[in-house]
Amino acid sequence: MTPEQFLRELERKAPPPLLLFAGPEDCLRRKCRQALLAKCLTEEERDQGYVRHDLEEVALAEVLDDARSFSLFAPRRLIWVSAAEAALPRARGSEEDEAGAKGGAPKRIAEYAKDPPPGVTLVFDARRWDFDGEDKTRMERLLKFYAAAAVVEFRRLDGRQAQELALELAAGRGLKLGRREAELLAAVTAADGMRIETEIEKLALYCAGRAATEADIAALVPDAEESTVFELVDALARRDRARALDLLDLLIRAGEYLPLALMFLEGVFRMALAAREQKLRTAQEVQSYFQRLGVPMWRSRAEQIHAAASRFTAPQLAAGIGAIFEADSGMKSTRPDDRLVMERFILQLTA
Repeated sequence: MTPEQFLRELERKAPPPLLLFAGPEDCLRRKCRQALLAKCLTEEERDQGYVRHDLEEVALAEVLDDARSFSLFAPRRLIWVSAAEAALPRARGSEEDEAGAKGGAPKRIAEYAKDPPPGVTLVFDARRWDFDGEDKTRMERLLKFYAAAAVVEFRRLDGRQAQELALELAAGRGLKLGRREAELLAAVTAADGMRIETEIEKLALYCAGRAATEADIAALVPDAEESTVFELVDALARRDRARALDLLDLLIRAGEYLPLALMFLEGVFRMALAAREQKLRTAQEVQSYFQRLGVPMWRSRAEQIHAAASRFTAPQLAAGIGAIFEADSGMKSTRPDDRLVMERFILQLTA
């Protein structure tokens, strides 16, 4: 189930006795964890009833034994088990893996699930792997290992989910945040929920009651300049000269070193051209392709490169790379201002 489905179910009835929280998204995980804690235990019960284990420090069998143990001081307990991945066999073909394949640990979990102790909620938390890309096979093994547990999937947020989260958090903090600014914030944080929450806190203090602007985000949020360059690519693709010049002004006011921005722009064009040549049809294919080559590629960046590859033809991307080379040469020669070089570059591509 999704985090939203889990929270709705938790409002109506008691949680399942055995849960697996799987996936890397931490902001919604924390929300679900807090809701689960409030559902299972009162404030007075938490000192004795909230138990934490780490499977990198204790064995799975010890955790299950503890869950079955009756406590005089805590008739209701929530047992949170982090690093759930550590229980999986580490190497295929080893004796440990053979034992796991024959159902040793999964069988013990299944036996526990058939007859769980009353008043105990046991949660295994696995946040190391994602559901897609290179982690997909490992995640499938994890889900098979904990097949007896009810699964809550904490997938990475997509752009729309990240925007909605930003708007929800901003409303909670009394921060006025427009849809466009939420989109920018989602992009510059790579749709990371915890980063979005942190940046909303900063923006709420910085803006002090007024509406947050793109300039505020560029000033406060790390990597915002990078996202502005991606927006510049998008404006160039649309031949939107006015927007492209506005974004150039935003980069300059944010103190961006323009030769560095130009170098980043060249990287975007080159990767977009490679994506077209490889006939990569989705952002996921872009991400997987460059990760196989050893190029760091997060989801939002893959989406932006895919968008650039979709909006420019191959000849246009090649021409753009040539124009970038000319602009770079202009910045290295005697010139009055880097800004003038960049403006001429924008005029050339939007002609």
